Amino acid sequence: MTEKDFYKKAAIYWANVPATIDGVLGGFGSFSDIDIDESRAFLNKVLSSANPPATKLALDCGAGIGRVTKHLLIHYFDKIDLVEPDLKFITEAKINIGDDVTKLGTLYQTGLQNFRPHKNYDVIWCQWVLGHLNDSDLIKFLNQSKEALSKNGLIIIKENITTSKEVEYDEDDSSVTRPLELMTKIFDQVNLRIIHSDIQLLYLL
Repeated sequence: MTEKDFYKKAAIYWANVPATIDGVLGGFGSFSDIDIDESRAFLNKVLSSANPPATKLALDCGAGIGRVTKHLLIHYFDKIDLVEPDLKFITEAKINIGDDVTKLGTLYQTGLQNFRPHKNYDVIWCQWVLGHLNDSDLIKFLNQSKEALSKNGLIIIKENITTSKEVEYDEDDSSVTRPLELMTKIFDQVNLRIIHSDIQLLYLL
C-alpha cells in the first residue's frame, strides 16, 4: 500500500464514523470513564514529579470529538489546542466542550502527518492516534513536537501495543499497532527519553 492510500483509507473510515463517544472508541464507549480515570491518575503523577511541566497550554492530538480535552485536559490546563482532520468531529468538539469554550485554543483541521506546531506546549497529548502515522511521519512528528515543548514540557503517549514483536495492520481503519520494542527504538531515534510509563488494562463494562 502506498503512503497516499494509507492515509486516504483512514480518512474514508473516519468520515463514516458517527461523532459520538461510542463512534470514536470503536463501539467501546462504556470504557470512556475508566480510560479517563486512568489517564487522570497518570497525569497527576506527572504533574507532581520533581520537575513538572507548566499547565498553561496543552495540545490534544487526534482529538476526535474532544473527549480527552473535555473530561481530562480542561481540568488541568488554561488552554488546549486540538488537532483533528475530520470536520464533523471538530464541530462536535466545540459543542461537547460547551461552557468551557473559553479554554479552547486553536482548532487545527489536519492530519498529524501534515501538522507542524507553531507554539510552545507544556504537554502534547497523543492518545490512540500515532498508529495512523507511518514510521517516517511518526519520526517527523515526534521531532517537531520535541522542538515545540516549553521548559519541562512533555509528550504523553497513550497507545495500544502488540503482544508480539510484529507490527499489526488494521484493514478497517488503516492503522498500525506497534510492538513496544519498535516504539522505544523510534523514541531513541529522535532522542526522546521515557521518564515514566504505565500499563492500562482494559476492563470493559
